[in-house]
Amino acid sequence: VVCGVVVSSSAVWLKPRQEANKTLDRQMNVLVAAGLKDEKEKLTPEEVAARFESIESQVIDLASGDVAADIDPATFDQRKAAGDPDTSRPAPDNRAGVRRLPNHALVYSVYDEQGGLAKVVLPIEGKGLWSTLYGFLALEPDLNTVSGITFYEHAETPGLGGEVDNPSWKARWPGRLVYGDDGEPKLEVIKGPAGPAAEDPYRVDGLSGATLTARGVSYLVQFWLGEAGFQTYLDRLKESA
Repeated sequence: VVCGVVVSSSAVWLKPRQEANKTLDRQMNVLVAAGLKDEKEKLTPEEVAARFESIESQVIDLASGDVAADIDPATFDQRKAAGDPDTSRPAPDNRAGVRRLPNHALVYSVYDEQGGLAKVVLPIEGKGLWSTLYGFLALEPDLNTVSGITFYEHAETPGLGGEVDNPSWKARWPGRLVYGDDGEPKLEVIKGPAGPAAEDPYRVDGLSGATLTARGVSYLVQFWLGEAGFQTYLDRLKESA
């Protein structure tokens, strides 16, 4: 009984700290994707908060693209929402392995010193070879050019699919384009090397020995930037620009 009380009390006592660490980790990954933090750079929570001042967090209705002003971004948990039948819906057939779509999603807008939109950071997720990959994709103000990408949680094979974490591979994403002339997501990770972004804008270098993980990255990017994901929201941003 005593042990049970101690364990329960510890869990309750540690929960606020765990939630704070989760928020801090999410913010750091958003900063990395947006190019506001180097991956090797060590920041204190205060420094993270200071850099995050240029970023506006918003919860949007995924279907309509409208901002859900009645939902607090600070407490909204998108992954929890996706797992709750009351706050999610079945996803359409897709190759990214996404089974349920949250009704709402958390997005980030980065603003420059003049108050203009500098970047948009979107959460992305999907199946790799062994696991679900969770990350962020940042777009330039044209909402078509990739600014950065990061994956902060997965269980892919180290040295193979785990290379989605490799800074040198992620450095090959900026400058690539998401949408083709038909308005559909076209960006993909290929098998083998791709050309420079200016000459080969819709393709990214493959991951050696990790074809299925690379294919999963293609599928999840295309899904979340497509009609079932953030395309409606991005179209609304373009209209309001």
